[in-house]
Amino acid sequence: MQRFFWECSGTPVHLIEKYATEHSKYLGIGATIVFTALFAALSGGYALYFVFAGNPFAPLWSVAFGLLWGLAIFNLDRYIVSSIDKMSKGRKQFYQASPRLVFAVLIAIVIARPLELKIFEKEIHERLKDRYLTDQKEQIKKVQASFSEKYALELSRIKKYQDEYDLLSNDVNRLREELKQEVFGSKSSTTSGVPGYGTYAKNKELVVSSKQQRLEFLAAQLAALQEFMIRQKSDEGINSQMMLTDERLDRKAAHAGFADRNWALGELTRASGDVSRASAAAVQFITLLFIAFECAPLIVKLLSDAGPTDVEGSETEKRIIAQLTNTAFLNRNRVVRQYRFLGSRPGRRHVRRYMAQKR
Repeated sequence: MQRFFWECSGTPVHLIEKYATEHSKYLGIGATIVFTALFAALSGGYALYFVFAGNPFAPLWSVAFGLLWGLAIFNLDRYIVSSIDKMSKGRKQFYQASPRLVFAVLIAIVIARPLELKIFEKEIHERLKDRYLTDQKEQIKKVQASFSEKYALELSRIKKYQDEYDLLSNDVNRLREELKQEVFGSKSSTTSGVPGYGTYAKNKELVVSSKQQRLEFLAAQLAALQEFMIRQKSDEGINSQMMLTDERLDRKAAHAGFADRNWALGELTRASGDVSRASAAAVQFITLLFIAFECAPLIVKLLSDAGPTDVEGSETEKRIIAQLTNTAFLNRNRVVRQYRFLGSRPGRRHVRRYMAQKR
């Protein structure tokens, strides 16, 4: 396991093995890179699980993508750490690491977001229920407004007939009461006070009868218009628009996608209230924790002093580069290296003959 972590640190193992004082340092760097990749794999797999939610192969796809994402982050972190030259000056090291630090912060934010969605799953569930309920109300209002605009003429006629029917119905009831008082001889400002079915009673009865006929006409018109509107509502699906029950809201929130959950988490941290402020602080601390965790190998490499492994690796690299970039035509190492890499026997004989003639 120690050798595995050394391999993950991005430094040649044979250099680390030579110096016992370097063992623990590169063990810690390699372990940090591995655990960062593990967290990235969990985060990426969880994020993709919601992309394929409802698909029977969703767990398989999430595991495959999680492994791929973890390996990608592992490779990036390993390269970032191994590319810092400890033999250069401190300011130069910081300049080398600055773009890598920015990249590490971006990786940490990407890793932290899906895990934050899982941590605040219950709060996100409730926020999604509120959103879906509000969206349903708005949708019903829009559909009803569109229906009212389309059938504005019929609705205005219904209102007109209904208002006239209400006024006329009250008037008929009043006239019926006056007719009763006229027949029984009750004296008032609208009755004669003479009992019996006389002229006044007959006139009032005629008025009541005409108004009653108008009431029956209005009732028939209202019934026809209301039946027409009910039929149109059924044809256009207005009657099927209803509020979601708690059970349906729970089911819909449970199958929400990654975008909806990400929106809910953002709303949870931006809303006012003690609970929202506490959640926002928790999200920020989790993000900062992952940023620190992602930057830890890089920071450890920057803060640590140049060890023997760094010195030997730097000297070996300089020696190899100097040898490869030497363009002298009669350079013995260059000629031998050129024909050795070709791997052809005539080339090696040519080199030996050339070097013998040179001597």
